[in-house]
Amino acid sequence: MPEDWRELLARLQQAFGPQHWWPADSPFEVMMGAILTQNTSWTQVEKAIAGLRKAQLLDGKALLHTPPEALEPLLRCTGYYRLKTRRLLALCAFLQREGCLRRPEHLGARDDLTNLRRKLLGVHGVGEETADSILLYALQRPISVVDAYTKRLAQRLGWADARVSYAALQSRMEAQLRRNDVRGRQELHALIVVHGKTYCRSRPVCAECPLLRDCRHGSVVTSGAHHRAGDREGSPEH
Repeated sequence: MPEDWRELLARLQQAFGPQHWWPADSPFEVMMGAILTQNTSWTQVEKAIAGLRKAQLLDGKALLHTPPEALEPLLRCTGYYRLKTRRLLALCAFLQREGCLRRPEHLGARDDLTNLRRKLLGVHGVGEETADSILLYALQRPISVVDAYTKRLAQRLGWADARVSYAALQSRMEAQLRRNDVRGRQELHALIVVHGKTYCRSRPVCAECPLLRDCRHGSVVTSGAHHRAGDREGSPEH
């Protein structure tokens, strides 16, 4: 199908239903999750957040008053735990400088989206995907998140090649999505992740994919499987 991100959202909603992301109890927890989920599964992030909650450390001020060596064991399950400890503390220090450590949801209240994103990208360990996840899910700002699942799906649909940059793909998404549709962007990202984990894996499950009839990659894969099956059925060796 032609590149149409709104149509993709509708198709995935029909296939999977509403996702209601991000799974967190507060904007600060969303921010923490965006840091901790780097290079690990969400299951491990949930374990870390549960440990932090039990230790009464789901609070920026409490984290800043906790020595790194006391935090590290709680984050060990997420991998790269020393690095993530520094990144989490850097985020808390940033919130403190911005005057919203107690109310992180007020971050950037006077900033436009571009300036706030620039500030977040200046925080140690916050890259584009992490910044945009914080903006979209914690701060309810209308911006598309581009992750590995998004790039893979765009490539397999024939909308992008392997060299597409984060910024280029995001710009194309933004050009088609409704200007201030935060909920739509939240659902689109969540649905792409669910689709990527269910069907559009590194080894895709194309035969059952709800996008198969419009997917270049899937058409090639299923066509090849069909021909191989035909060869086996006509062979005297089987």
